[in-house]
Amino acid sequence: MHMAAPVPLWREYYELCKPRVVALIVFTAMVGMFLASPGLVPMNALVFGTLGIALGAAAGAAINQLVERRVDAAMARTMNRPLPAGRVDTTSALIFALLLALISMGILVSLVNTVTAILTFGSMIGYAIIYTLFLKRATPQNIVIGGAAGATPPVLGWAAVTGHADAGALLLFLIIFAWTPPHFWALAIHRHEEYAKVDMPMLPVTHGLRFTRLHILLYTIILFLVALLPYLTKMSGPIYLSGAVGLGGVFLYYALALYRYQDNHRLPMQTFGYSIVYLMGLFSFLLLDHYIPVHL
Repeated sequence: MHMAAPVPLWREYYELCKPRVVALIVFTAMVGMFLASPGLVPMNALVFGTLGIALGAAAGAAINQLVERRVDAAMARTMNRPLPAGRVDTTSALIFALLLALISMGILVSLVNTVTAILTFGSMIGYAIIYTLFLKRATPQNIVIGGAAGATPPVLGWAAVTGHADAGALLLFLIIFAWTPPHFWALAIHRHEEYAKVDMPMLPVTHGLRFTRLHILLYTIILFLVALLPYLTKMSGPIYLSGAVGLGGVFLYYALALYRYQDNHRLPMQTFGYSIVYLMGLFSFLLLDHYIPVHL
């Protein structure tokens, strides 16, 4: 019988950073950079802005896992993370997170601009401290309110290029803000028993599954309409519009099916999975439309 090889220590710290979440954050931030640039993105913004934002997001993720380690230990989805599994100690994780945050701020302040550094720091604190420590246990609307921190990446990318956040950046913020509730509540339905076990007031726990499914549908309708705003404000053109309508239509199909077919236990995770595809696809269409202008 062969014993499984031990995971290298660097891999444990890598997992503390929630790399898949950070990858989506970096992608939307980079799209913000490209949309803020009439041509190519300035090299310092692209390289150092991306690096600084990524490190800031990783620091926030590590702090989140540090704060949530006891709750994570009680949930099947998270019990094997480095901290609850005991493969990384809390002091080392805290030092690691603080180092990432300091390096992030140093890069952004010295090589990008102060506005991006301030916004990145605010986003990091909003997610790792305000949401994780307070909002998550304070209200079943935690995802809606806390979604503001998760919606900032394209604003950070925009600010890295321009030094400020204008209406275009705020539209990108609004899209992710509207996307977050149906995205996360689909997962929360799938994991509602685990959230109830740790007394976490997620919407499916406090108001029931049917109520949550209805709210996923309503927020998906809101998201569909919000996603049309870049076209309606002439920020984007018909290429983006076709993508927004097509991707949004499929999301509405999943949300409606989730509401109608209560006994289909695969639909919550299917909806959750598609929500990630939706966001990546929508921002890809924004990028494509920006560089291939088509006028009707």
